[in-house]
Amino acid sequence: MMTFIIFILVLSLLVFVHEAGHFLAARAFGIKVYEFAIGFPPRAFGWYRDPKTGKRHWLIGAGKDSIKDTVVGEQTQEEYPGCVYSFNWIPLGGFVRIKGETGQFRDEPDSFGSKPAWQRIVVLAAGVVMNFVLAALLLGFGFMIGLPSDASIIETDKHARLIGEPQVVVQQVEADSPAGMATLKLGDVIVSVNGEVMTSADGVVSYIEANQDADLTFTVVRGGEPFDTVITPAYIGGMEDKKRAGFALVDAAMVQYPVHIALYKGFVAATNGTIMIVLGFYVLITQLILGNGLAFDVAGPVGIASIVGDSARLGFAYLINVTAMISLSLAVMNILPIPALDGGRILFVIIEKIIRRPVPMKYEQLAHTAGFALLMLLIIVVTWRDIIRVF
Repeated sequence: MMTFIIFILVLSLLVFVHEAGHFLAARAFGIKVYEFAIGFPPRAFGWYRDPKTGKRHWLIGAGKDSIKDTVVGEQTQEEYPGCVYSFNWIPLGGFVRIKGETGQFRDEPDSFGSKPAWQRIVVLAAGVVMNFVLAALLLGFGFMIGLPSDASIIETDKHARLIGEPQVVVQQVEADSPAGMATLKLGDVIVSVNGEVMTSADGVVSYIEANQDADLTFTVVRGGEPFDTVITPAYIGGMEDKKRAGFALVDAAMVQYPVHIALYKGFVAATNGTIMIVLGFYVLITQLILGNGLAFDVAGPVGIASIVGDSARLGFAYLINVTAMISLSLAVMNILPIPALDGGRILFVIIEKIIRRPVPMKYEQLAHTAGFALLMLLIIVVTWRDIIRVF
């Protein structure tokens, strides 16, 4: 239950920031916004402010929609005179309803469709930008209080300061590997192997290479509790040069920076993280197109919730780190030129600019509907894999 609550809070933060980007950009360009919603309907509660009187009106329960579903001629019948800010019962996302976002009302000055192409692109990309900024600020704050990082950074960065002693930490575990079978997880701390204290990741790797055919007893600390697990090195992934345990290790420590340096480091880390995620998507999509299957495991809502729960148990700094990485992943995924995503909508604006006329609404809607259906199918498949892996 605690994992679920933390996941919902993290997801709500990421969605709020993303949708706030669209909202603020739209308002900045004079585009009318019907509703700014957290979660999906039915509505729990909301409010709007009457622009004439300045009085706030509260909306309890489902009530009426912010706009009617039917369009009469060129005019939409609005139910409320001001933008509705709502909280809805299904806490798995959010949305902003913008006037003319589907191509209607191009002759009205407060419509999305009436604005120049560059302004529409800015509105569509604003959510992605806000997710990047959020990640950078989270990482910057993390570096102020201490963020888990590679301890070797102090050798090249004079501003970095270690908090506590470095530890050998599990950074990644390959599925169906000896380490995976031994139930090692991200964030586990390796203390010793066969009773020999390990002070570095290189030391653990060297010990495994020197004991290829032995059963190795790892003493591990997870959440402050030590336990022993046995790992027998094996050939993994068709690599038969040497046996491996199937995990990636790092000499980790809490790294802290002065406030003015921490904010800068946060933006640098967010930029580097974005580049790595883009490369990851490139490899993933390329391998799928070539018919080689998934190049690495991907996580859906269940998998992400599990990762968020694990990071929260490791500590607040780990939760900040994971939240920032999810925010960057959300940004990169949304900017992909896939219909139904922000990048797909930007693609249609660019096509409109090239051909000098709007793409017929029925074709654009068909593309977005097909893209949304494919995304939902992908989420279902990935979620099913997550459920099998987690439970």
